[in-house]
Amino acid sequence: MPTLASAIETLARQRLVETSASFWTSAELISIMDLGHKDLWRDTVDLKQEHYLTVNDSDVSLSASTSTLTGVPSDVHKVYLIEPRDVSSDSANAGLIFTPMDFNHASVRMARTLDAADPTNTNIYYSITGQGGPVNAPTIRVAPQVTSQVLLTFTYVPTLTTLVSTAPILIPGEADAALVAWTVAFALAKEREDKSPDPNWLAVYSTEKQHLMQSLGLRQYQEAQTADAVFEQFW
Repeated sequence: MPTLASAIETLARQRLVETSASFWTSAELISIMDLGHKDLWRDTVDLKQEHYLTVNDSDVSLSASTSTLTGVPSDVHKVYLIEPRDVSSDSANAGLIFTPMDFNHASVRMARTLDAADPTNTNIYYSITGQGGPVNAPTIRVAPQVTSQVLLTFTYVPTLTTLVSTAPILIPGEADAALVAWTVAFALAKEREDKSPDPNWLAVYSTEKQHLMQSLGLRQYQEAQTADAVFEQFW
């Protein structure tokens, strides 16, 4: 069961020796914690272990004779995969492949000049443009266009929402200690003359974060992470 932000606040207040809000308000500590939450989230996403992989198979589609996808979620951070919802061999979109490609790539430029294609056994290039979440939904442009609507499964990594006291901490791998250290470090900046975060607590955060990322670095142990050498069995 995930830890609530309010529980992290309680732990941070114990270290600040202020169990009841006085010098630091609850909103102040939660807003500080939110920045640490997002800092840990960024590095967790960069591990590329699919901790936040989200499959949307209800909203996204490509309409006939259009060059952009519709229904793209507003919280898209990274796109993992775009494919037809029905991938069976006898479906109307059998063999349809979506391939990521830069918007100015020669193959994409050529595809934009083509007539709309039958969405069967066809390769569609897609390019992700715009800021994406949390600013707005990215615009995903495709080429060539298709002659009939294609319903899509859209797999992506979403951005985080802003923390409130009742929200769960969405960092895997037991991140409580790291978030407590971050919150205390930046809270103490309020009483420091130079208004900088406390270096000792920042060091604690750095150590906790390093250990956390190491523990999250591999999600399965079924398969070995090394490859056999060519003809190794004959050595």
